[in-house]
Amino acid sequence: MNESISSMIVPGVLWALVVFSVLSWGLLLIKSAQYLRLKTQNKQFAKAFWAAPDLLTAAEHSSQYPGSLARIANSGFEAMAVDETPRNTQQLAHTINRSDRLERNLRQQIQKERRALEAGQAILASIGSTAPFIGLFGTVWGIMEALQSIGASGSASLETVAGPIGHALIATGVGIAVAVPAVLIYNFFLRRLKLAVADMDDFAHDFDALAQRSAFSINRQAIASKHSQAVREAS
Repeated sequence: MNESISSMIVPGVLWALVVFSVLSWGLLLIKSAQYLRLKTQNKQFAKAFWAAPDLLTAAEHSSQYPGSLARIANSGFEAMAVDETPRNTQQLAHTINRSDRLERNLRQQIQKERRALEAGQAILASIGSTAPFIGLFGTVWGIMEALQSIGASGSASLETVAGPIGHALIATGVGIAVAVPAVLIYNFFLRRLKLAVADMDDFAHDFDALAQRSAFSINRQAIASKHSQAVREAS
C-alpha cells in the first residue's frame, strides 16, 4: 500500500504542474479577452460621453453603454440625482453634501471595477510562487526513491545512479517551466490593471471637475427620470 502511494507521488506532482500550466494559459486567454473588450467598450463610451451636448444626454449614455467608465459615470449621476432634502432624521445618506457623496460613489465604483479586473491574478501569483517548490518536492521524493532502490540493488555504478536521479530532476524542470510563464503573465496583467485603474481615476477626476464646474446646477429630477427610462429601455 505504502509502495503504491509512493510510486504515485512523482506522477501526481507532474500532473498537478500540468494542471497549473493549463490554468495559466487559460487565464491568459480569458484576461486578454476581458481587457480587450473593456478597452473597446470604454473607448466607445468616452467618445459618446464627451460628445454629448449636455449632462442629461451624458447621463442617458451612461445607462446605455457597457464598460467600466460607463458604470463609473452612472454611479456619479446617481449621486447627483439624489434629493438632498431629508425626509426624516434617519436618512443619514442625505446628510452628506453633494461633493462628498459624488466622490464617495466614484471611489467605490472604481474599487468594484478594480476587484473585477483583479479576478484570477491571485491564481497566477500562487502558481508562479509555488510551482518550483512543488516540482522540487517531486524531485526530492524521486531521488529518495531512487537511492532506496539503488541501496536495495547493491549496485552504485554511474548508470544505475544517473538514470533514476535524472528522471527525478524532470519534476523540478517542469515546475520552473510552469512558474516562469505564470509570473510573466501575472506581471503583464498587473501592468494592464494599473493602467486601467489610472484611466478610471482620470475619468472620475474629470467627471468630478465637470460636476463642480456646473455647481451641481442640473435638474436632478430630470436626470433621475431620464436615467430610469434609459435603464428600462436597456433591460
